Amino acid sequence: MLQISYIRQQTERVKERLGVKHFSDLSIVDSIISLDEQVRILKVESETLQAKLNATSKEIGILMGKGEKELAEQKRREVSLHKTAVQQLNEQLSVAEKKLQDELVKLPNLPHSSVPKGKTPEENVVVREAGNKPTLYAGAVPHWELIKKYDLINFETGAKITGSGFPLYKGKGAKLQRALIQYFLDYNTAAGYTEYLPPLMVNEASAFATGQLPDKEGQMYFATADNFYLIPTAEVPVTNIYRDEIVKEADLPIKMTAYTPCFRREAGSFGADVRGLNRVHQFDKVEIIQLVDPEKSYAVLEEMVQHV
Repeated sequence: MLQISYIRQQTERVKERLGVKHFSDLSIVDSIISLDEQVRILKVESETLQAKLNATSKEIGILMGKGEKELAEQKRREVSLHKTAVQQLNEQLSVAEKKLQDELVKLPNLPHSSVPKGKTPEENVVVREAGNKPTLYAGAVPHWELIKKYDLINFETGAKITGSGFPLYKGKGAKLQRALIQYFLDYNTAAGYTEYLPPLMVNEASAFATGQLPDKEGQMYFATADNFYLIPTAEVPVTNIYRDEIVKEADLPIKMTAYTPCFRREAGSFGADVRGLNRVHQFDKVEIIQLVDPEKSYAVLEEMVQHV
């Protein structure tokens, strides 16, 4: 989530970068600044009045000690009025802070300065190419036909068991899937990543921390009875291992890897027209994650790309 201090200091840059991302409602930025100003004013008013209340409360004891009961009683009435006013201000402050938080979480992270503008694939910039692009021979068949030919995955039975987008691996297909998972985990741990086997469901706080909430709940499967979300990627539970914790710089980098099944509803996608293993609702993935010094993030990203 963007820091309010950065939004205030770099308002035009925030809007420019959000524009690159085609964020639809830039007025939210101005709303956030306005709400932050309101929160600041209410905090000052509340703290000032609380300080006055504390001072008046001390006066009561002094006046009582001097035997000035009538004046002390007057101060008690003032304290009572101050308490009511402070309570009202704090209630207003709580409402304003909630509104500010609700607006802040609507803003996505800003794209890096190297990210170009554009809406279509043709406007993408090629960063790198590797290997040789294969030239398919005449009569080459797509993977969904090979799946059937070698009896590796059965989509029809998966749909019968659960629904569309839930493949059933069998025979050599299941064995290959299991072998690839093991291979990647071994490869990652040999490179210094610590392996985790996390829960496959997370609570609302975890989904919020990695950005699935508040605007991507339509893409997640939700267990209503317990208010848990099935994970769309291992990144969600693994990243949350360190949620709300302060990590010592000396402990960085923290390198983690995990295998999990992943669940995505793909709501609103063109999945009905996609065949084979594209846009399925359950799939397996081995994830690598590093927690690093922000100044080293792009160098570490390159390191991770070379690793995989």
